[in-house]
Amino acid sequence: MTPSATTKTRHRIGLTQELIVFVVAVLLFVCFSVALNGFLSPENILNLIRNVAMLGMLSLGMAVVVIGRGVDLSLVAVMAVSLTLSIVLANQGYAFSTALALGLTFAIAVAVVMGFLIAYVEIPAIFATLAVSAIVYGLGRGVIASLDVNNIPDNLHWFLFLGRGALLGIPMPIWLFAICSAALYLFLRKTGLGRFTYGIGDNISTARITGIPVRPIIILQYVISSTMAFLAGCATAASVASMNMRMVNSTLIYDVLLVVILGGIGLTGGRGGVRNILVGTVLIGLLLNGMTILNISYTVQNLLKSTVLLFALVIDAFLNPRDEQTSQQGDI
Repeated sequence: MTPSATTKTRHRIGLTQELIVFVVAVLLFVCFSVALNGFLSPENILNLIRNVAMLGMLSLGMAVVVIGRGVDLSLVAVMAVSLTLSIVLANQGYAFSTALALGLTFAIAVAVVMGFLIAYVEIPAIFATLAVSAIVYGLGRGVIASLDVNNIPDNLHWFLFLGRGALLGIPMPIWLFAICSAALYLFLRKTGLGRFTYGIGDNISTARITGIPVRPIIILQYVISSTMAFLAGCATAASVASMNMRMVNSTLIYDVLLVVILGGIGLTGGRGGVRNILVGTVLIGLLLNGMTILNISYTVQNLLKSTVLLFALVIDAFLNPRDEQTSQQGDI
């Protein structure tokens, strides 16, 4: 099979999986609406929307990296610690806009270091990002803040509006998610750098031969991922007026991987896009919300999510087999 035929086959598989996930999400919404008391209550729908927006923004960041055939396990740590840094600086007297800029700078600096380790030192992404995640959390808990939970200063109504307000009847977190989705779609589909990202994910050796600046683009992928994590942190902190660093030790990163893989973005790289993230986010958001309403224990939720993730990885291995071409790309 020629590379072009391989690419077309992958796109058809991705489209089929995307449609299946969308149908499952619709059915799940209907079932929960009928069977679960309080599922359609305004409070629950608002909570679902906020959680979906945060999960979606994190998944957009992960998607860019996975399309380029990497992985970013530092997303949650970068989100929590960068916003904690901004909040701590604001409580120390910095203007909140300045504090946010410094928090974003921290997130980007982490991404550049991480991308350098992966692109130039050639440390496998799964190990580099896992190590960086631990370092970032250690900095956050041991240097930046003495408390796990840090509250946003009073009278920041403009910032809280991002998490609690609404525009044209639509909650602001959904607007943020929509803007991020549109921006990422334009980047991946309408720019040369986005097309280079697909090329790197499809076959990194061919990308180098054709003159694509592989290493700088790998760093750019992680910068985009960390930026999305920071924006997700803004939506989360604005919703609850605080940031809790304990979420670093939660299973949130597995929820993000679930969204990406179930949505149809294969770990072999080079395919998928924003639409896959949208359907995956809706499905996982509904599933998590339903388990919460059913009062399923945290341990059992983790068991179910881990089982679904393993099942998704097996399906991905069948849908995207490692052939001679993909084996040249190296492992994540």
